[in-house]
Amino acid sequence: MARDSRSRKKKTSAAKKDGKLRYIPLGGLGEVGKNMYALEYEDSILVVDCGLMFPDDEMFGIDFVIPDITYLEERKDKIVGIVITHGHEDHIGGLPFNLPKIPAPLYGTKLTLGMVGNKLTEWAPAFSPDYREIRAGDRVEMGPFSVRFIAVCHSVPDGVGLAIETPVGTVVHTGDFKLDPTPIDGRLTDYAAFSEEGKKGVLLLLSDSTNVERPGFTQSEHTLSGTIDRLFRQHRSRRIVISAFASNLHRVQQVVDAAARFNRKVALVGRSMVKNVELARELGYLHADDKTIVDIEDIGKVPPGSLVVMTTGSQGEPFSGLVLMSRGEHRVITLTEKDVVAIFATPIPGNEKTVSNTINRLFACGCEVVYEKEQAIHVSGHAAQDELRVMLNMVRPQFFVPVHGEYRHLVRHAKLAREMGVAPKNAFVLLNGDVLTLEKDKAVVKDRVQAGGIMVDGIALGEMQGSVLKERRELAEDGAVAVSLILTGEGTLASPPVFESRGFLHLEDAAKLREDLTVSVGKAVESLGAKAVSDRDLLETRIKGRMRDALRRFGRGRPVILPLVTVLGEKPAAERPRASSQGRGRRRKS
Repeated sequence: MARDSRSRKKKTSAAKKDGKLRYIPLGGLGEVGKNMYALEYEDSILVVDCGLMFPDDEMFGIDFVIPDITYLEERKDKIVGIVITHGHEDHIGGLPFNLPKIPAPLYGTKLTLGMVGNKLTEWAPAFSPDYREIRAGDRVEMGPFSVRFIAVCHSVPDGVGLAIETPVGTVVHTGDFKLDPTPIDGRLTDYAAFSEEGKKGVLLLLSDSTNVERPGFTQSEHTLSGTIDRLFRQHRSRRIVISAFASNLHRVQQVVDAAARFNRKVALVGRSMVKNVELARELGYLHADDKTIVDIEDIGKVPPGSLVVMTTGSQGEPFSGLVLMSRGEHRVITLTEKDVVAIFATPIPGNEKTVSNTINRLFACGCEVVYEKEQAIHVSGHAAQDELRVMLNMVRPQFFVPVHGEYRHLVRHAKLAREMGVAPKNAFVLLNGDVLTLEKDKAVVKDRVQAGGIMVDGIALGEMQGSVLKERRELAEDGAVAVSLILTGEGTLASPPVFESRGFLHLEDAAKLREDLTVSVGKAVESLGAKAVSDRDLLETRIKGRMRDALRRFGRGRPVILPLVTVLGEKPAAERPRASSQGRGRRRKS
């Protein structure tokens, strides 16, 4: 068992205090993604997971969203460890951006840490994390917390739930789980461990809510093997393209096994797919004969009936393998009527339109597309209602908080817990930032901390409520009109202003409007005289106001107005002295 002697000493002193335990969700409640929470006792904080969330349709150009960890940054010296339950993006995707801000020992299983390492190498190559590898069954001391790692079955191998002993009581966190009786890798959810914790007494249960609306039990991953075999039998002479989550290594294993049975080669497409498979093979989590795997560059040498392509893109990600194929933009694979495409996933909430568009384009390529639920091409990795009941019955918590789900999922899971015997007042539906304070015999929500989302756009980070999204929404709704004008040193127009429109209307087709805008800009410059040169901000404000009046008379559109001002004889911006901090700063929009 892994142990940390320094943490054990700290635990001994901290446990003597009659303190309170605080559960602080920073992501994953009321939403699908960016799962993260903290447990705080006295001067020690334990962090669990740090994921990302994919953007919705209104987050124009945003790559993804990560948790706001301001609360943890301000207390980073108190963090005794960060525990990662498994390797899905919604649990590890925020680490490259947030871990350098709160450096602490990072605990996870071998495969999970390998996936984290791949992400850190790509996004934060200069950062050196303190990895602490654990296995299911280990118990690790972290300050006043004693963490027991419990094996759980999920759609990615090597996932764990947690039983966290604290001076106040035990907190059990299921992680993402299901009770699959026939997992592909033979690794069952550890019923005995959860039941043992329940018998000892559990203060708080945090349980996965994703599939609370689905009755019964989630199907075993093994049920897909028949679907895959049937797909291969029915299309013996055609090339088969299968799209799935890159992290669903159990599904990749089933496809590889079927390919070997049907004498097909497997080609991997998509950077995340290639990296995950390479890592899983290296660590022994995925088994494939070298003769079965073929490089994407060599697929031209393989007859169509002897090839299956595993690709990313099941959620319609813009630059994924499947989407590039559907657009006819993939550098190697061109889809035709001789191909069969099977999408072995269902859309994540919010991705339905994107996935639908991808499917339509695939049909337009002429290929056959297999995607309907009735064809049994996907099973979930999350527990359905009856499995959640079993978990509640095993753990028998005093207090309950549903996690990992949209708000309706949390409400329904809390109702389910009450039906299973949790006292109505002891089942809490929380949102990110709420603080649940626990003592041995009571729990109350009375505080809030800063929590929310930070947008990631390329390498830029910004708050969800920041001006960037507001500007993008305005541009998307009404477009933009740019006006370029050249002034003399005396503040007069050296030549007529030049207008350009994007996403609004073509000004060359609106001669009267162009004439009105020219007059409006001229009046704005004239009204300021020489001040038009010295006070650029005021000039831009006047130009915008006059142009808005002219546009309002023309129609209902309210495009973004971008004035671009040049003064004859003025030095370039980079050569001009900076404005005094006490004076009004100059802004240039481009």
